[in-house]
Amino acid sequence: MSGDFPRSAALTSRLEVVDATGSTNADLRAHADDIDAWPHLSVLLTRDQTAGRGRLDRQWVAPAGSALAVSVLLRDLPVEPTARGWIPLAAGAAMTEAVAAQLPAATVALKWPNDVLVDGRKICGILAEATAHAVIVGAGVNTAMTATQLPVPTATSFAAHGVVVDEDELLHSYLSALDGHLTALATADDATASGVPATVAAWCATVGQTVRVSLPGGSLLEGMAVGIDPEGRLRVEAEGTVHAVSAGDVVHVRPV
Repeated sequence: MSGDFPRSAALTSRLEVVDATGSTNADLRAHADDIDAWPHLSVLLTRDQTAGRGRLDRQWVAPAGSALAVSVLLRDLPVEPTARGWIPLAAGAAMTEAVAAQLPAATVALKWPNDVLVDGRKICGILAEATAHAVIVGAGVNTAMTATQLPVPTATSFAAHGVVVDEDELLHSYLSALDGHLTALATADDATASGVPATVAAWCATVGQTVRVSLPGGSLLEGMAVGIDPEGRLRVEAEGTVHAVSAGDVVHVRPV
């Protein structure tokens, strides 16, 4: 079935399309130690993922054929730890660009760290996971999901915007930008010099918004998102103190 994605297949070292699976990220994680068979920029994707997982261990489930689940195995990683912290955000920026190219009439933006919003509603979520030998970046994109199939009012899809997405073009654009960002992070002296933070900032709609952040420990932080620090953390000012948020569920209190 990789023949459905000729441009993307030409860009990757290995592209596997499966009819259905529980989780593309879990499948790739099982192959992560097999460096020869699954080299850098190997891709596994499906249109029927039955046990997807998002941030904070949330389930991500979509009707068969209504969404594209794609996971990418990244091995050529930056040595510098701070640069590695930008990989999830770089993936978000890459997907935001890919989505925007096929929805020119809509406002497409990135919600920190890597949710893709269309007119303020989520069309794609991304989860990055580190293994001993690689980073796996999984993305779930709502493609053919109808308005009645959308799981929550804050979600959207290409179909809901009346667009039949070119999946191969979407994937090719995403992978090309992601690989370019990763190469820049790996070869630059630091993350800032790579240009990736500037690209993320250009797409990010979170900075300047009043946000509510559910932190991993269960606490809640509400304040103004004032920037992204050199490590990719969201800077939130609340009651005169600026907090650096490295992980959490962010809600824009005001619409984008």
